[in-house]
Amino acid sequence: MSTFANPSLSVNTPPSRRIVRAALTALTLLALSFGAGQAALAAAPGPDEVKPAAEGVVNINTATPDQLGYLPGIGPAKAQRIVEYRAKRPFARPVELARVRGIGLKTVRKLQPWLTVKGQTTLEAPVGGKKKKARGDKPRTAKAPGQG
Repeated sequence: MSTFANPSLSVNTPPSRRIVRAALTALTLLALSFGAGQAALAAAPGPDEVKPAAEGVVNINTATPDQLGYLPGIGPAKAQRIVEYRAKRPFARPVELARVRGIGLKTVRKLQPWLTVKGQTTLEAPVGGKKKKARGDKPRTAKAPGQG
């Protein structure tokens, strides 16, 4: 019994035939993976086709706390910190929002499509994102007596 996985490539097969067959197999796999990559690129939207879920922008220098709250991850406390920060020092670029306590570069990158420091705030509704549940929303279960 041969140790080869393919019985057509037995020990009796000439080495040149095994090399040719291995090369053809490698080329076939390469062609298939290249074709799959091209299909994925063709199906992906171009840069002009990608739009944020909500239309409009929030001017972080002039927006009200309610308007800032339209941004995902920005609740009343963070919105208030943004207002307090900009009262001392207006933002020159949206990336400066990361200077506000509780807002990091990861959050700023996520919010980038909706941030501006010039013009008016045009975002009119909250951006569809994951909402955090308030602590009171979770039903509590009764504990047995003696369990703290």
